[in-house]
Amino acid sequence: MTRIFVRLAAVLCASTAVAGGPIAAETPAAPAPIAERQLEDEIIYFVLPDRFENGDTSNDRGGLKGGAFDHGFDPTHKGFYHGGDLKGLTAKLDYIQNMGVTAIWFAPIFKNKPVQGRPGEESAGYHGYWVTDFTSVDPHFGSNAEFKAFVDAAHRRGMKVYMDIITNHTADVIDYAEGLDSGYAYRAKGDYPFSRRGGTDGKAINPGFAGDDNPDPANWARLTDPSFAYTPVVREAERNVKVPAWLNDVTLYHNRGNSHWIGESSVYGDFSGLDDLATEHPRVVSGMIDIFGAWIDDYGIDGFRIDTAKHVNPEFWQAFVPAMQARAKAKGIDHFHIFGEIAYEEPTATLAAQVMAESGLPYALDMGFAKAAQLVVSGKASPRLMAEFLQQDAIYPGGAKTALGLPTFLGNHDFGRFSMFVRSMSGSDDEATLLARVKLGHAMMFLLRGVPTVYYGDEQGFISDGNDQLAREDMLPSKVAAYNDNNLVGSSASTAQSNFDPAHPLYRLVTELAAARSASPALRRGLSEVRAFEEAAPGLLAVERHDPESGQRVIAMFNTGASALSRNVEVSYRTTGVVPLLGQCPAALAAPGAVKVTLPAFGFAACILETDD
Repeated sequence: MTRIFVRLAAVLCASTAVAGGPIAAETPAAPAPIAERQLEDEIIYFVLPDRFENGDTSNDRGGLKGGAFDHGFDPTHKGFYHGGDLKGLTAKLDYIQNMGVTAIWFAPIFKNKPVQGRPGEESAGYHGYWVTDFTSVDPHFGSNAEFKAFVDAAHRRGMKVYMDIITNHTADVIDYAEGLDSGYAYRAKGDYPFSRRGGTDGKAINPGFAGDDNPDPANWARLTDPSFAYTPVVREAERNVKVPAWLNDVTLYHNRGNSHWIGESSVYGDFSGLDDLATEHPRVVSGMIDIFGAWIDDYGIDGFRIDTAKHVNPEFWQAFVPAMQARAKAKGIDHFHIFGEIAYEEPTATLAAQVMAESGLPYALDMGFAKAAQLVVSGKASPRLMAEFLQQDAIYPGGAKTALGLPTFLGNHDFGRFSMFVRSMSGSDDEATLLARVKLGHAMMFLLRGVPTVYYGDEQGFISDGNDQLAREDMLPSKVAAYNDNNLVGSSASTAQSNFDPAHPLYRLVTELAAARSASPALRRGLSEVRAFEEAAPGLLAVERHDPESGQRVIAMFNTGASALSRNVEVSYRTTGVVPLLGQCPAALAAPGAVKVTLPAFGFAACILETDD
């Protein structure tokens, strides 16, 4: 009989985590060499560098003079720079890797417009999404040399580095002469065609331009007047602020006003005022390929998370993605991970699968998983919701195997933290119950299909008061009152102090879950078969994972209810025995094709199903 033990000694200690007992955290084994790891083998840690660790106080103001509205640094304000940087992130690689993390994804580090916004609405580019120079590291974070030092340090440890990139827009530099009078409302292509200035009754412009669905450079050479919808204007001081220089050409932008996130405006509108690039234009396509290809060439980046991917026309991705894969391949990077942000808040795979199919994006952040986990773990929905969500894996391009490479997450910097959703949806402030539910959510993320993605601070019990700025707390000692009054999960600490505690129960849990996943080919690469779920109330969810290459089978089981449960669950009839991987596993089969599952309230377990294969 063939038995697959997958380094059980490293993970059996995690069984106490399920019952709420002490967790004996182990230092994870070194990851397999980068070149040998497939995309689905990774464990990702997502971090905003500004909010992590300050390794060099001399760059806090980015080399700029003046006040906070000039340099963007104000550690008391949730919407300004707080001092975290690349040196700080590099110094904390031990902390990150000791959780079992194998890949770091960080918010954009490109040079940003320091501050933007109308009077009274100003905030800073600490998050990295207001880019002016796509070729340089923002001086608030350090230098290109310090970025190289960070990447090299991560690679020496066997950790991959994923950059967060933007092709949809730049910082808000272009204004519109008619903007204030119109409220910057979106002006549609039918009402404001490229062929007339300011509307269908306006002066004829751009003679011979055959529309933006014609990619011929000769066609685009005829689009010389950008005033078809609005008249773009740029302040003299910012005329040449963007790098590379071609980005300063206003004819390379849509210039149609603010998006309202529906229909045509979703692709052609400005994202909250940010300058929306005409990604249909061949100059923009080639320019973005050059920009981001250079980051692969120069630094050996291992993957890209693509911001606002669904707001870019599909044809752009059909050119960009193969070009990036080819650049990575030429650099010797065989498993380059590209995943797009296709934002929505519904427990479904439909929109992500649709955009991936239309655009050729190989993977997307798994928004549907996040919402399903929030609803199911909080008790707002029964496990049936997660079961039926997982059964949608077949609709992705490439089928269920594609779902193995989708980065799964529980909460993030845009929507808010998982613990916040669970507390709100469950209607309970009980601290012990909240901690148990948050642990259960992390178990689902690590034991179900997809690439688990830990949002920085979740492992320290950060909870957030809302979305966006309120969900971007400091790991370094914070001076933001709205952060420091939060009651952190599983800890008596506050964000007013440094939060890098390896003894925090959630840090220790992540370490154990990471060790189990890294040791088990079925948890990393196994396809899913839903075996059991409670239909109308909190309770059992059981999913069998099977990796055809190794033959390993694992049954992952979760109890979303507040009471213990005991149930018989079908398993593969190939199963001859059961070996514990995590939690409380049965000592033997209940009968051929069945195991008896016993789980405590909010408990979970993962059990290896021995076979003769």
